[in-house]
Amino acid sequence: MNRSATLSNALMLTLLLGTSDSLAGALVTLLMFGTVVGLYGLCMPALRSRLTRTSALLASLLLAATFTSCADLFAQRWFLSWQQTLGLYTSLIALQCVVLEHNGFWRSLPAERFKLYGTFGGLMLLLAGLRELTGHGSLGRGLSENWPGLVVFSEGLHLITLIPGAFILLALLLAARQALIRPNLISKETHRQ
Repeated sequence: MNRSATLSNALMLTLLLGTSDSLAGALVTLLMFGTVVGLYGLCMPALRSRLTRTSALLASLLLAATFTSCADLFAQRWFLSWQQTLGLYTSLIALQCVVLEHNGFWRSLPAERFKLYGTFGGLMLLLAGLRELTGHGSLGRGLSENWPGLVVFSEGLHLITLIPGAFILLALLLAARQALIRPNLISKETHRQ
């Protein structure tokens, strides 16, 4: 893995862990992320061919910041409670667009781009659901004001709703994935010998 891919993944990790404390927050973040990155991906190719490398980077920054600011204003209008608690992370979406532009992500195949979007979105929803379920004892409590959510148990483990708890839960998910994949790798290695 090269250095720029590590930076890109680290920025996505920050957005993933910071905004996945509830299912409602994860859904709004994914909506905002998909909208901003999608609009950026549509508009930047028209500019990229007309600009030099340095001016393309500045145009990329300006375009990403504009779309993110518009999305943040939209979130202030329609999702104010979410925006007040997690609005700090919205600027990372613009930075993510610029980093992806610098890495040459937009020149990759559309299937590779959708795979990254899908992986990020699936992990965001899974982590948000698990954090809300184990941290608060309910699922979907912030989706509607009239619906209290699906209450599974009365008390949750509050640590999971915090960022260190998100790291712990993500580590457990990665360990479970490794445990599922590892037996397959061992059996393939023993059959080769």
